[in-house]
Amino acid sequence: MVLTDRTVNISSDGGSAIAPLAPVRWVQLVIGIVCMVMIANLQYGWTLFVTPIDQKYHWGRAAIQVAFTIFVLTETWLVPVEGWLVDRFGPKIVVLVGGILVGLGWTLNSVASDLPTFYIAAAIGGIGAGAVYGTSIGNALKWFPDRRGLAAGLTAAGFGAGSALTIIPIQGMIQSSGYQATFLWFGIGQGLVVVILSLLLRAPQPGETPPSTRVRQTARDYAPLEVLASPIFWVMYVMFVLVGAGGLMATAQLAPIATDFEIAKVPVSLLGLTLPALTFALSIDRVLNGLTRPFFGWVSDQIGRENTMSIAFALEAAGIWALSLLGRDPVLFVILSGVVFFAWGEIYSLFPSTCTDVFGVKYATTNAGLLYTAKGTASLLVPLSNVLAATGGWHVVFIVAAFMNAGAATIALVALKPLRATHSRTTNP
Repeated sequence: MVLTDRTVNISSDGGSAIAPLAPVRWVQLVIGIVCMVMIANLQYGWTLFVTPIDQKYHWGRAAIQVAFTIFVLTETWLVPVEGWLVDRFGPKIVVLVGGILVGLGWTLNSVASDLPTFYIAAAIGGIGAGAVYGTSIGNALKWFPDRRGLAAGLTAAGFGAGSALTIIPIQGMIQSSGYQATFLWFGIGQGLVVVILSLLLRAPQPGETPPSTRVRQTARDYAPLEVLASPIFWVMYVMFVLVGAGGLMATAQLAPIATDFEIAKVPVSLLGLTLPALTFALSIDRVLNGLTRPFFGWVSDQIGRENTMSIAFALEAAGIWALSLLGRDPVLFVILSGVVFFAWGEIYSLFPSTCTDVFGVKYATTNAGLLYTAKGTASLLVPLSNVLAATGGWHVVFIVAAFMNAGAATIALVALKPLRATHSRTTNP
C-alpha cells in the first residue's frame, strides 16, 4: 500500500487499519521553523555588533569574539542534556525556558559594559538557543520519518535563513539608535515569540506518523551510551567538526574580512538591487544558508546521505578556495560568499537525519544533540582564525578551511558509507 500524508498503517494489535493522518505534524513543523527564525540572530547577527562594540570599548576583535565562541559552546554542548529532557518530558517546557533565556541574553548584552558581562550574556543566550534548536530539530525528526532529510532541512533553514530579513533593520537600528538599543528590543521580541509558540509544541503519538519506504533506517532504537560506543558516531563527529569549523569562521569573521579587504561599503549591483558589498553578502548568505538545508536534505532523501555529503562538502571546499583567490573583488565576494554558505548549511540537516536513520527515533533528540556538540568543538577554531589571519593573512585561513572540507567529502565515501552498510546488515538482517 502507498502511504500518503492522509493515511497511515496502525498495527499495535497485530492487525492493521487505516486512519487519517492529522495535519498536526505540518503545524508542528511550522512552529519549529518559526522558533528557529527567532533564535537565528543570536548567531548570524552577531557579526554586525563586533565592530560597534570594539569602537566603543577598544577591547580588540579577538577578545570580543570570545563571546561568540562561548555562545556556540553553550548552544551546542548542552543540547544532549536538553534533548534528554525533551525525550523525557516533551518539547513544550524546554522551549519555553529557552525562549526566556534567549530574551535575557540579548537584554543583558544591551547593558553590558565589560567583557565578563558579554561572556555571561553569551552563555545565557547560548543555553536558550540550544534548547530551542535541539528541540525543534528533534521534533521534526520524530514527526517525519518518511521525509526526515527534508523536514530537518526546513527546520534548520529557519535558523540558517531566519536572520535574512532582519540584517538591514538591525544594521539600520545600530546606526540610528546604537547597538545597545538594538540588542534590547530585538532580544525581547525574539524571546517573546518563542515563549508563546512553545505552548503549542508536542511530540507525535503512536499512529500519527507514516513509516519510511525509501531511506535505509535502523530496526531498533539505540540509547545514548550505545551511540557513543559506535564508530559511526565518531566518524560523523569528525566530519561535522571539519565542515563546521570553516563555516563558523566565515560566519563570525565575514564583516572583519570585508573590512580588511576594503570592500565592505563598496556598492554592488546584482539581481536588480544595489547594496554595499557586506550588506549584500550577508543578506544573500542568510538566504542561501537557509535554502541549502531543505534542498540537500531532500536530495539526501533521494540519493542517500553519504553521496549528498560528498557532493556538498566538495562544493564547499571549492567555494572557499575561490573566495581566497578572488574575494577582493566586491561582486565576486558577494557571489562566492553565497556559494560558501550554500555548501555549508546543509550539515544541519544531513547529520541529524543520518544520526536518526542509524540510531532510531526513541532517543532522536538526545542522540542528534550529542552529534550537534561537534559544532561547539568546531567553534574553538574560530579564535584561531584571528591568529592565522594576523600571521599569514585571510588566505591562510581560507586554505585551511578548504582542506578541511575536502577531507570531510572524502571521509563520507571511504569511511562513513561502508560503515553504515555493515551496520545495516547487522541490525536489519
